[in-house]
Amino acid sequence: MIEKALTSADVEFVTTLHGDEPVSFHVLLQPRGDQADRLLRAIDDVALGELDEAAREGSTPEGEDATGPGEQALRVSLAALRAAGCGATGRLIEDHPLDALSALVDEASADEVIVLTDPHYVEEFFHRDWASRARHKVGVPVLKLFSHST
Repeated sequence: MIEKALTSADVEFVTTLHGDEPVSFHVLLQPRGDQADRLLRAIDDVALGELDEAAREGSTPEGEDATGPGEQALRVSLAALRAAGCGATGRLIEDHPLDALSALVDEASADEVIVLTDPHYVEEFFHRDWASRARHKVGVPVLKLFSHST
């Protein structure tokens, strides 16, 4: 599960986690959420000292406006994983992301889930971040990684 396009560093990181063992990825991308998410993202930006990013949160596309950029981020990410020699499929998720993740784990007989995300201090503190919540839902190990900046 990702929130934005994978960087080359992200691709190298996830494709080498299991050494030379062949891996394939089923990517779920969650586009930006609603205004409540915007506030939490701004708090995270301030906590990281990224005041310019916090000020720009209001101009970041959300909801239906985030679908186009989300689809582009997914295409870029899948192409990068395939270029690294891995199988990769994916889709956008908007409603009930943890249900979609759980269904995909069952459907693909996944061995593990990787949640690649920016730091979300407020959600992490209260164990409401995607990785913490997925650990209680999917029935396989969940690895939480922080994405690299572009």
